[in-house]
Amino acid sequence: MRIAFLVAPEGVEQVELTDPWQAAKDAGHEPVLVSTKQGEIQAFNHLDKADTFPVDEVVGESAPGSFGALVLPGGVANPDFLRMDGKAVAFVRDFFEHGRPVAAICHAPWTLVEADVVRGRTLTSWPSLRTDIRNAGGTWVDEQVQVCDHGANKLVTSRKPDDLKAFCETFLDVFAEEAA
Repeated sequence: MRIAFLVAPEGVEQVELTDPWQAAKDAGHEPVLVSTKQGEIQAFNHLDKADTFPVDEVVGESAPGSFGALVLPGGVANPDFLRMDGKAVAFVRDFFEHGRPVAAICHAPWTLVEADVVRGRTLTSWPSLRTDIRNAGGTWVDEQVQVCDHGANKLVTSRKPDDLKAFCETFLDVFAEEAA
């Protein structure tokens, strides 16, 4: 399965990109780095610059339908940049409208809030997003990983980097179910 990993040009939490990416690769999937600009993205270790990664495809030029699933890594700045980009928001919304699974960790649900796809859904995130999720019509829970199937697609969410092992195992199981 081709899996889109959507990130902003800077601000993604590196481990929330690299761990799920490697897990997808190890499971035989094709991870594809999608961003809002060509070139490279700048990852961060919390507030410190980390590594850069080459962009494979650009939102607006990339067809969401060419992917079987979407992963949204976190980082505080990453989803804040993404939710201000109309093409990125539309890209995310397309996965929900067409019933393809989505996995989001930490602050990434901010982009889901902007895409107006959390209404009636149960999800988790970094605790500071709790009010935003509730105000957008979602139910926030404090769980290591949450799978919600109350909608056209399955949504997998986790709270923080400490949840990455469970997050990766769960989204890989959900993506495999959806691909079958």
